[in-house]
Amino acid sequence: MQATIIHSVTLVSDGAETANAWVWFEAGTVREIGAGDSWRRAAAEAGPDCDLVDGSGSTLSPGFIDIHMHGGGGSANEEGADAIRNVLATHREHGTTRAVLSLVTGRPADLLAHLATIADLTETTPGVLGSHLEGPFLADSFRGAHDPEMLRSPLPDETTAMLAAARGTLRQITLAPELPGASAAIASFVDAGVAVAVGHTSATYEQARAAFDAGASILTHTFNAMPGLHHRAPGPIAAAFEAQHVTLEVINDGVHVHPALVGLVFNEAPGRVALITDAMVAACAHDGDYMLGSLPVRVEAGVARLVADGAIAGSTLTLDAALRHTVAECGVPLAEAILALTATPAAAVDRAHDLGSLRPGYRADAVLLDDTLHVKRVWLEGASAQTVGSAAEAHQAH
Repeated sequence: MQATIIHSVTLVSDGAETANAWVWFEAGTVREIGAGDSWRRAAAEAGPDCDLVDGSGSTLSPGFIDIHMHGGGGSANEEGADAIRNVLATHREHGTTRAVLSLVTGRPADLLAHLATIADLTETTPGVLGSHLEGPFLADSFRGAHDPEMLRSPLPDETTAMLAAARGTLRQITLAPELPGASAAIASFVDAGVAVAVGHTSATYEQARAAFDAGASILTHTFNAMPGLHHRAPGPIAAAFEAQHVTLEVINDGVHVHPALVGLVFNEAPGRVALITDAMVAACAHDGDYMLGSLPVRVEAGVARLVADGAIAGSTLTLDAALRHTVAECGVPLAEAILALTATPAAAVDRAHDLGSLRPGYRADAVLLDDTLHVKRVWLEGASAQTVGSAAEAHQAH
C-alpha cells in the first residue's frame, strides 16, 4: 500500500489543534506525526513512491464516525449489501469514514436477517463498524418515526436471537428502559458488549438513572423522542448529564435541536457529545416521497417528516454539515466539535483504541477540510476515497 504524507496542515485531533503539522500514513495506519519542515525527512525515508499532499491552508481531522445512520444517496440499510455500500460511499464524500448501520423497528425475522447481512459486511467492508437496532423496544408515546404496530417489549428469546444473528457485531441498541423486561434486556446486552442507549422513551429521571447505573451508556438523539428538561421532572437528559460514562448523541441540523440547547449539551457534557446524522434514505438525494421502514415519509426543503402525522423522520444531514453548523451556529470551538465526530463516538462503541485519532498506531482514517470546513479529500485506512471506491467496485464485479 502506498505511503502518504500530508503536510503543512492544521491538525485537529484528540481535542487539540497543532499548526503546520504533518501526518505519515503507511500500511493502513498512522506511522508518525510531526510539525514544521521535518516532514521532508519523513518523505525521504518513505521513498519516491510516497504520495505527498500539500495541505497548506487546510485542516486535517481524523475520519468522522457516525454511530447512528440509516441511509443516504437514495438507499437504506434495510435494502441489502449493495445498498449499504452506496450509503457508505455517499457519506464518505462528506467525511464519514466509519459508520454503525442503524435499523428501524421491524418484524423479528426481518431484523435478524438485516443483522446477519451487516455482520457479513463488518467482516469484509472497510467502514462498517456493525449494527445499531433503533427499536423495536421503544415507548409508543415517544415512537417518532417507528411503526407502532411493530413496537414491543423485550423478551429473552428475542434478545438472544438478535445477539446470535449479529455474531458479535451489534454495537448499539436503543430501548426504553421503563418497558417490562427492559432491565433484564439491558443486562443481557451489556454482558454481550453491546452499548445500550436510552431513547424513544418516557422514562423518568429515576428510571433513566437506573438504566445508566445498570450499564446503559448512550442517550439516543438527545432532546428528541424523550421528555424534555423540566424543573420538577428532570427526565433522562439530566440523568445523562450526571452519569459521566454516558455519551449524548445530538442531531445538529438546525431542525432537531435549537442551537442554544446544542451549546448546553456541549457545556454540560464536555467530551461526551457524539454528533450523529440519523440520516435516512434521502440524505444527499432529493426532496420527494420515500419509505422509512414500513412508513411513508415526505421530504420537503431537506426536512423528512412522516406523511401520516408530520413527525420528524430522521434527517438528511451529513457530518460535515453538522460540523459547520456546530461551529458557526452553536459557537462550539472547532477542536471540541471535531472531537464529537471522532474520538467520542469511537469510544462510545468501544473503538477508542484504534479509531477517532491521528496518533501513531491508529487507523489511517482522515478528512482534509478547506477553510470553510468543506471536505477536500478523505482517506480510509490510508487509501484515498477514490481508491476505496474503485476497490469496492472491483470487489462487486467479482
